Amino acid sequence: MIRKIGFIGCGKMAQAMIAGMIRSEMVPAASIIVSSKTAATREKVALQYGAKTVPSNKEVAQQANILFLGVTPNLHQEIIEEVRDLIAEDVIIVTIAAGLTTEDISTMFNKNIKVVRTMPNTPSLVGEGMSAMCANDRVTEEELCEIKKLFGSFGEVEIISEALMDSIPSISGSSPAYVYMMIEAMADGGVKQGLKRDQAYRLAAQAVLGAAKMVLDTELHPGTLKDQVCSPGGATIAAVSRLEEERFRGAILSAMESCTAKVKELGK
Repeated sequence: MIRKIGFIGCGKMAQAMIAGMIRSEMVPAASIIVSSKTAATREKVALQYGAKTVPSNKEVAQQANILFLGVTPNLHQEIIEEVRDLIAEDVIIVTIAAGLTTEDISTMFNKNIKVVRTMPNTPSLVGEGMSAMCANDRVTEEELCEIKKLFGSFGEVEIISEALMDSIPSISGSSPAYVYMMIEAMADGGVKQGLKRDQAYRLAAQAVLGAAKMVLDTELHPGTLKDQVCSPGGATIAAVSRLEEERFRGAILSAMESCTAKVKELGK
């Protein structure tokens, strides 16, 4: 049976997920219904993805078997109060908001509800997403598997303990931003050396893509792979030494701690 997939709110992350589901042919566009408060977003989603779009959150809530809440954490209470009386007991609620627990969502609905808490990332748009998820005890193993397959249509998925979910944005949800900054900095360095801007971006981005694939495919420790590039007295170890002097690793760790602290703040 093809489920009706609903999205209340359709920002960049939700659009990336919709694109992945449709591109993989796991979910036909006709089975996706989306509400958004802005007409421009509704028009874009309808034209670009072929999904049904409506201005009414209630209409989505009434039709969806799996309902994604694609709004910011501070809007969940308002949206849930608007639609909670329309949600059947077998509907699966899927959240993508940082900081909100499955218990928080159940409390907002003021009734027993099936909740899957997830944290995807924007590379889902190109089929290379990394998502983490957990579920409350009302969600069956079969239902969780179904949600996992949906997320698998646009990348990789890890099931983790909810106690660890607040740590996920810093390592996979927000971290593409760190990587984009590194690619930009590498490209700037290339331009400084005389490379053309577009060429520098391609070289830097492909190097990052290749390095990530080496970690995943070889399953070697990243430190081992780093050592394999560093010849004695060579240019790479000189660069690595300077990165250590500039607290490259320390800066990343500090950024991740700041990210996690903000996630916890958003959930309050």
